[in-house]
Amino acid sequence: MTGNDHEHNESVVTAAQWLADERQPIHPIIPELRRRFGLSALEACEASAMAQKFRIYRSAHG
Repeated sequence: MTGNDHEHNESVVTAAQWLADERQPIHPIIPELRRRFGLSALEACEASAMAQKFRIYRSAHG
């Protein structure tokens, strides 16, 4: 499954929420997400992309 065909696991969503809330995220972020949340590289990338969407939604909708 690719793209939006699969559901994100809870760890990916949790990581995305954490990252979206960080004012100054640690760089590089992918290894940090992997370490902190036990994600695979793909899951960490998904969480990073999801966090960006969360930030956009928040800025658009207050």
